[in-house]
Amino acid sequence: MNKMIRPRGTATYQDVIDAPPNVTAEIIYGALHTHPRPAPKHAVSHSSLGAELHGPFSKGSGGPGGWWILDEPEVHLGTDVLAPDVAGWRRERMPTIPDTAWFDIVPDWVCEIHSPSTRKVDQIDKSEIYATFGVKHMWFVDPDERTLIAYENNDGAWTTIATLRDDDPVCVAPFDAITFKLDDLWA
Repeated sequence: MNKMIRPRGTATYQDVIDAPPNVTAEIIYGALHTHPRPAPKHAVSHSSLGAELHGPFSKGSGGPGGWWILDEPEVHLGTDVLAPDVAGWRRERMPTIPDTAWFDIVPDWVCEIHSPSTRKVDQIDKSEIYATFGVKHMWFVDPDERTLIAYENNDGAWTTIATLRDDDPVCVAPFDAITFKLDDLWA
């Protein structure tokens, strides 16, 4: 994949620390990005997806286990500081949770729940960073459009592996050991 050359900002981790508590702060290509806490429809999709995956994959209840599934972890990828809505690490790659306030191990899967204020950054900048650093799977969930689009990283380029809408059954890598209804994520 040809990585795009982007101007780099001068934001530092101190800028993330100093951000107001009512916003999420990220550093993307050196620029500080802040956005408000999610609206209710977004929060429902976010919480519901975590609930669907946590038991079977983090706890092994009704599924294979072997994952850490976490809401809004702070992930450091090079100089970028990202906060995916939900992320997962295979325990074989990250056997224990680090003692730091962030993760510097690349997630195996990330999910961004779209909102009008984050959609463009999620789809362009963050997805490019995730691909460059080797995140293997990425999902975009859109509560307004009632869709889930899943991607797999092939040598730094995203390939669409599923496009689901409304009440379609969700049985998609890397979580294809279970099935749930997509409309379980909607308010």
